[in-house]
Amino acid sequence: MNRFMLGKKAGMTQLFDEHGLVIPVTVIDCGPVTVIQNKTEAVEGYQAVRVGYEKTKKNNKPANGQFKKINVEPMRVLKEFKNTAEYETGQTLKVDEMFEAGDRVDIAGTSKGKGFQGSIKRHGFSRGPMAHGSKYHRGVGSMGSSATPSRVQKGKKLPGQMGNKRITVQNLEVVQVDGERNILVVKGAVPGPKGGLLEIKTSVKTR
Repeated sequence: MNRFMLGKKAGMTQLFDEHGLVIPVTVIDCGPVTVIQNKTEAVEGYQAVRVGYEKTKKNNKPANGQFKKINVEPMRVLKEFKNTAEYETGQTLKVDEMFEAGDRVDIAGTSKGKGFQGSIKRHGFSRGPMAHGSKYHRGVGSMGSSATPSRVQKGKKLPGQMGNKRITVQNLEVVQVDGERNILVVKGAVPGPKGGLLEIKTSVKTR
């Protein structure tokens, strides 16, 4: 069974293990999530479970109709996870029912957006000479391949939008799980700003 959860990044801190070594960790405010729908091979062509997270009153009428049909309060976030197990519609799932210390998880989120950036910040290019005679300090540099093939190659690293992309960090270790406060603590960093939405599921590298 694939385990999953939704949550928000609360921030980073550090813990100490039994040997006194520092462990950098990320604290995630997880769930609980509510089961909205079980998708099956017979109807949808694949198996998955659809869950809702974070109650809201600002959904549109079609979205609210889905929740009214199963007698559940409207949720702001709807996500689905591939899963072989079937849950009861309207069932509430908590983080301590899904994960425990020592588990390995993959966490996906949207990285911080940094706007339009030059090639030095975006790709780590070196700058040009900074002397007064040089008029090319932070430019892109050589663009092409002379007469052959006489064009800029596809994939050339250029200035452009930096960040604001979906990123998945794989195989993170779960350090602590607090079911009373709905908190999951994982070793290392996860993508996104504080308060950013995160999708947590069993790591593909441990299956």
